[in-house]
Amino acid sequence: MPIQLGMISLGCAKNLVDSEHMLAMLQEDGIQIVDDVTDADVVVINTCGFIEAAKQEAIETILETAQLKQTGSLKALIVTGCLVQRYKDEFLSEMPEVDAVLGTGSYTSIVDAVHAVLEDRESAYESFEPISEAELECGRVLLTPQHYAYLKIAEGCSNRCAYCVIPKLRGRFRSRPMENILAEARELAAAGVREIIVVAQDITMYGRDLYGKPMLPELLRELCALDFTWVRVHYLYPDEITEEMIDVIAEEPKIVKYLDIPIQHVNDRILTAMHRRGNSQFLSELIARLRARIPGVVLRTSLIVGLPGETDEEFEELCTFLREARIERVGVFCYSPEEGSEAAEMPDQVDEEVKQQRRMIIEELQSDILDGFAARVKGQLLDVLCEGWDPETGLYYGRCYADSPDVDGRVLFDSAFSVEEGQFVPVRITGASGEELEGTTETTDS
Repeated sequence: MPIQLGMISLGCAKNLVDSEHMLAMLQEDGIQIVDDVTDADVVVINTCGFIEAAKQEAIETILETAQLKQTGSLKALIVTGCLVQRYKDEFLSEMPEVDAVLGTGSYTSIVDAVHAVLEDRESAYESFEPISEAELECGRVLLTPQHYAYLKIAEGCSNRCAYCVIPKLRGRFRSRPMENILAEARELAAAGVREIIVVAQDITMYGRDLYGKPMLPELLRELCALDFTWVRVHYLYPDEITEEMIDVIAEEPKIVKYLDIPIQHVNDRILTAMHRRGNSQFLSELIARLRARIPGVVLRTSLIVGLPGETDEEFEELCTFLREARIERVGVFCYSPEEGSEAAEMPDQVDEEVKQQRRMIIEELQSDILDGFAARVKGQLLDVLCEGWDPETGLYYGRCYADSPDVDGRVLFDSAFSVEEGQFVPVRITGASGEELEGTTETTDS
């Protein structure tokens, strides 16, 4: 009987792609992938180690899964990814429940690790290859629904933000060759993927290291020539958004008018302390330019409140900016002092209670902005990608152009005709409830 293996992927979409690569290698070796980890001989947990909350989630998942050694069929537990890379010197000694660890440069060793832990359960297996030499070209077994997939175009990050340890966990920024990306994209399109989501730590840097210039606009045009309905882009650093890039996004109908642009803050002193390029005036002008050039564009950003030294006045400046910019999608995080980051050593650390209060103020402010967005689209006919049917509400649900998987809301809708998962349908928006839009399908010949 083949080895039964379960995969738990934590963290970001880029981590999910790594998990999909590992599954492809395991499957090629004849190992059987199971959906339910309670049926598995081996479980692989691919971890995130970016901030404290992610570390805690990973540790809790590891400890909970390890209990299956007593209650289920589990023989071995393998942990991979950023948390392992970050604490490689102490991970095994601190977590004896784990039988093997692979750093972020070593996930191609997953097959060897599985066989090693099953053949020799007395000693742990570990592999930590240089992180900047990680293999980027591998097959995939999708963990997403068949109708959408992430396309990772680069690995690592060469930005040195003061609060971030990603370069230490993932290495310098390395672009994948365009021909390899496009070959993978063609395979995904042929497999029925309708929405491709372009990701990297900073996709605006794509091509600089390989071709000597930014190549994202050219790559996006090539992707739009393939058989996708939607092309979505994530993580556009604001200072690298060129006029050519805006032109491509505005002109290509397949590129959804939704841009994920992490700004983190708007106060000039805070941005300088973060080592973020640009300033508040630049950010205001960029957003105004995007809205003028791309009608109906929906913006998403991420913000950090409570960086060491952030004053009440600097926080209020951020709130004022949001009220004026009306950014539709915002993820707000309390600053987390991460070991090894420059900001962790800064003076004037902000009290945790103050950070939480500031986060709640932003979330309340954002709720009003979401209500405004819902009012703006009420009555509009939007294409919605159906993702299923909810038996509790008796409604279908899906996503419109303004919704990215797992981070945004969804559209609940009723329909006089049957709708399949992965099908695009025109939905007339009739209202909203919180982050969820509500609507009804138009007739099939509309």
